[in-house]
Amino acid sequence: MFGLALAAPPGPMNAIIAEESVIHGWLAGFKAGLGAMSADAIFFVLAALGVVTFLQGSPTLHAVMMGVGGVLLLYFAYGAVQDAQSSFQPDDSSDRPNDPGEQPNDPTDQPNNPSERPTGTGFTKAFVLALTNPYQILFWITIGVKMLDPGTLDVLAEIPYVGASLTGTLVVQTGSPSLVIGFFGGILIWASGFPAALVGAERRVNKLAPVVAGGSALVLAGFGLMFLSRAVNTFVPF
Repeated sequence: MFGLALAAPPGPMNAIIAEESVIHGWLAGFKAGLGAMSADAIFFVLAALGVVTFLQGSPTLHAVMMGVGGVLLLYFAYGAVQDAQSSFQPDDSSDRPNDPGEQPNDPTDQPNNPSERPTGTGFTKAFVLALTNPYQILFWITIGVKMLDPGTLDVLAEIPYVGASLTGTLVVQTGSPSLVIGFFGGILIWASGFPAALVGAERRVNKLAPVVAGGSALVLAGFGLMFLSRAVNTFVPF
């Protein structure tokens, strides 16, 4: 429940997973989820070593990372728009007979269909973005550190937007290996189940892929502009 509570809420990570899933398939979406989880694993180690607490006393570094994350989000939003546009254009070149004298299709040519592109990019996108995602960093500075110390933690109270109404619903004991294992297990369940659900829905609903890709572009662009705005306000307060 702890891992799912962190992974499930809408945000830039799930926007990338959604886009990769409907455009490139389940494996690409799963790899994107693994990219975000790998960043969490790194933050977990840094939290155990006490390194992430350094960011609490360095608002300038936090603002720089937020600005970098904002730029990355806008760049990924641009890519999502391109994927959405490509998804509206069926690639039927393979069904078209060659004109007389035309050379056969070269099997080494790069595919035009975005679903046929290599699936490794999703992992890299999610991993790099997660390392600069201020929300993810804030989680490990606050809640992530508490997870390592013996005590209690109100899990659902930490869910963005609706946490206040769920306070006291699920309280867990912290400082145990079972909580850490369950935490990453919940993220892994979401990283595999969410792409599978999207791919299954895309097979049943025509043109779902461009709609999801377009929605992901809006989410990524919105968060990117918000991150950049907050980074600028840190250096040039209005």
